[in-house]
Amino acid sequence: MSLAEYVVCALVIAAVLLIVATTVALWRAPGALTRVNLLGPTVSLAIPLLIVANLLRDWSTTGFDPNNAVRGVLAIAGLWIIGSVGSFYMARSVYGVTLEQQADQQQQESEASPR
Repeated sequence: MSLAEYVVCALVIAAVLLIVATTVALWRAPGALTRVNLLGPTVSLAIPLLIVANLLRDWSTTGFDPNNAVRGVLAIAGLWIIGSVGSFYMARSVYGVTLEQQADQQQQESEASPR
C-alpha cells in the first residue's frame, strides 16, 4: 500500500468513528432538540472527510483532475451550507413544537384547577 492509501484509510476510519459516535449519542439523547444538535459532527466533519478521502484516492490512482477538485470543494461547501440551514430550520421547528406543547399543557392545567 502506498502512503496515499494509508491516509485514505485513516480518513475513512476517522469518519466512521464520528458517525458511530453520533449514532450512539442520538440513541442516548433525551429530546428531539438535542438529537437535531447532535447531527453536527456527521454533517460538518464525517461526510467532508469521506469526500476528501475519495479525492485523495482518485488523485493517487489517476492523477490530479481539476474538475474533481472543484466538484469536491463545491460538494463540501454545499454540504456545510445546506447542513447549517437545515439544522437551523429543524431546531426552530422542534423548539416551536416544544413551546406549543408546554403552552397547551399549562392551559389544560389552568382549566382543570378549581378557582
